Amino acid sequence: MNELSRRYLPPGDDADAPSRPRPRLSGPFGVLDVGTTKIVCIVGRVESDASVRVLGFGWQRGRGVRSGGIVDIEEAERAIRAAVGQAENEADQRLKSITVNLSCGAPESRLYNVQWPVSGRAVTEADVRRVLLEGRGRAAAQAPGREIIHALPLGFAVDDAEGIDDPRGLHCDLLSGRVHVVDAQRSALMNLSACVHRCDLEVAELVSAPMAAGMATLVEDERQLGATVIDMGGGGTGMAVFAEGQLLHTAHLPLGGMHVTNDIARVLSAPIGDAERLKTVYGSVHASPDDENELLTVPLVGEEEHQFSRVPRSMVVNIIKPRLEETFELAKERLEGAGLGRAAGVRVVLTGGASQLNGARELASRILGRQVRLGRPAGLRGLPASAGGPAFATAVGLLAWAAGTGRTFADLDLDADRPGGMFRRIVNFLRDRV
Repeated sequence: MNELSRRYLPPGDDADAPSRPRPRLSGPFGVLDVGTTKIVCIVGRVESDASVRVLGFGWQRGRGVRSGGIVDIEEAERAIRAAVGQAENEADQRLKSITVNLSCGAPESRLYNVQWPVSGRAVTEADVRRVLLEGRGRAAAQAPGREIIHALPLGFAVDDAEGIDDPRGLHCDLLSGRVHVVDAQRSALMNLSACVHRCDLEVAELVSAPMAAGMATLVEDERQLGATVIDMGGGGTGMAVFAEGQLLHTAHLPLGGMHVTNDIARVLSAPIGDAERLKTVYGSVHASPDDENELLTVPLVGEEEHQFSRVPRSMVVNIIKPRLEETFELAKERLEGAGLGRAAGVRVVLTGGASQLNGARELASRILGRQVRLGRPAGLRGLPASAGGPAFATAVGLLAWAAGTGRTFADLDLDADRPGGMFRRIVNFLRDRV
């Protein structure tokens, strides 16, 4: 590039340099995935090349949690302390705050179209914040008793010019923006925050669990062209719709892998642990001619160890299939009810531990009428091989979000003018007294 052409570049810009989101955190940071069947903690660090390295990893069997919500605070505290302690010891770091997934409190999505007068001047950061604050205000008025977790800008228009990602510096009379608000029941968030504080940690941020799963499993083209992530966890199933690089919609279904396990346990009168083993080892939604002849040994709940029954594998298949059909039918109903149409794309990515059931992908494709693939989290340096499966997608996505990936206006603190909500006041109260 000659000197004359370089003169027309703004100072400090390099036309050949790839754009990267500005890392949100410096130094080691931690994330916590609180689930029904497992608790996962990861400690990471943003490297000089803006990539993320895992420094420590810990996980424990889920206790005291149901559908992502705290139901036994002492049991949940013990599980969280163990997982966090394991990750801290491996990383040789002590965490003070942590980013936590949101799957409790019946999270819901709300879309708002906001207009803000600019009167012919250039749009400023304050104008962008005002649009988001207006969206937050409408959501708070519409749903009392709920706390706003995300207020995400989906795009702007300056007068009649639409499809603008960043309107700052553009002159207009009227700034319009679409705001996606995700909120949840305040009481459930207070219980989650209180449990984390009992572990000597502050909640740095709550992040929608299906959004995090999508960030870990979707490729860039899927995020741009439109795709739906279905995160099949133990206590529930989360859904997130992405298009044009943005999160358009989230939903939570009260059905998960543990419901399948409980179905097997009830029908076969088997202990929960043995029902889980039957699901994992022999579970499928596809019947085969040999299933009637393959007999499975099933211990009976409450009986002596030598007391068991033998059931054909086809019986296990016939228990699992209706529950998964119900889950995907409900997912289809929620997608149609969201009114997203073509914006949701024709692609579905299944992830989460329950998505690994044999035949789940084909069943989802048949019921949803879309292309379906199984999503695994993108590999990270330092992440154990055992954490590379779909069950750990949410935890890996939380790490990416905490590092700054996927944030709109990464260089702007969109919460600078945000009034403190009830949840934030509770967090501050606990921090001052615990």
